[in-house]
Amino acid sequence: IPVIAREAAHLTVFQRTPQYSIPAGNRPLTPEFVREARENWAEVRAEMFTTPLGAPLACGRPAELLAAEHTPEQRRAVYEEFWQDGGLGILFSSYRDLLTDAEANETLAEFVRTKIRETVRDPAIAERLLPDYYIGTKRQILDDGYYETFNRDNVELVDLRAESIEAITPDGVRSTAREYPLDALVLATGYDAMTGALLRIDPVGRGGVTLRDRWADGPRTYLGVTVAGFPNLFMVHGPESPSVLFNMPLGAELQGDWIADCITHLREQGMATVEADPTAESGWGAQVREIAHQTLFPLTDSWYTGANIPGKPRQFGIHLGGSKYHEELAQVAADGYQGLVFGGSVSDGDGTDEGQESSSRSTISSHSDRLGMPKNRTRFPTGSPA
Repeated sequence: IPVIAREAAHLTVFQRTPQYSIPAGNRPLTPEFVREARENWAEVRAEMFTTPLGAPLACGRPAELLAAEHTPEQRRAVYEEFWQDGGLGILFSSYRDLLTDAEANETLAEFVRTKIRETVRDPAIAERLLPDYYIGTKRQILDDGYYETFNRDNVELVDLRAESIEAITPDGVRSTAREYPLDALVLATGYDAMTGALLRIDPVGRGGVTLRDRWADGPRTYLGVTVAGFPNLFMVHGPESPSVLFNMPLGAELQGDWIADCITHLREQGMATVEADPTAESGWGAQVREIAHQTLFPLTDSWYTGANIPGKPRQFGIHLGGSKYHEELAQVAADGYQGLVFGGSVSDGDGTDEGQESSSRSTISSHSDRLGMPKNRTRFPTGSPA
């Protein structure tokens, strides 16, 4: 929006829901920063494996204090320092209960709303830009002059809570209030996240069951990587994995390595198929929900929960364990891939027919114990959402 506003003769912004936006703080990397990162890359990478977000920067390091441990003046000073620096640190590294305690969350939310009021000169426009959900529980936006854009004479804000869009016309957009002439229309309506891409492929599993049918009431997985009844189907950044709330390139690398090792194990055992055990799958889903409900995330309508897709089952399908999730993956492998069923044999053919499971089925006797690990093993540090 800021870039288009600088280039277009006129920009009309149709706003469905006001969003919290934080300065990105983008700036050229100094030669010193680049040199230090290259010289200490092993240490930087090691730190990425220990932080909740899988990030080596300040935004990846968990905070130590609760918001209530500071006075309002101290909190404002902390928030202001992060605001001026830019990036996600203000949300993830200022106070550790911002995403688990509603009152703590409101201290940051009101700080950002105050910034909006201070930045946008027209009070009526500023009021329309004020969000009211728990900050951080939608995908957090970073910007380069977003709120300042609404001070421009060539920018108009249309609040779709006050008027709604009736139709896209040959000349523009018609709302319940009037028609807006446009030369170009940019759509930014969100994602069919976690499941959309997979359901467009819609793999077929055992008994001719499609993934769409299997997930009719919401996705069910084991480890966010496998699905019961769908042999040899592996997912990267699938539902019930950390996916979008973890460093995604690093997460994909770790999951990819795990999948490759699992396939190697399958071949070494002479087996033809591997899939999730239904009991393990149910236990995994319970763990994902247990962690999520310690936070504010499930309380907000967002594409995290599928609320932006009509008819989509409401579910917060992200594992909030962050780097501890990847520890769990490694432990599953170390324990002989507990929770997975290995079946058939290479000599049997593809091994995908019912009844071909062999005695090499991995035991899951201790799987439920591991899903009931002590809280400090399975839950993320309070206030850190990944």
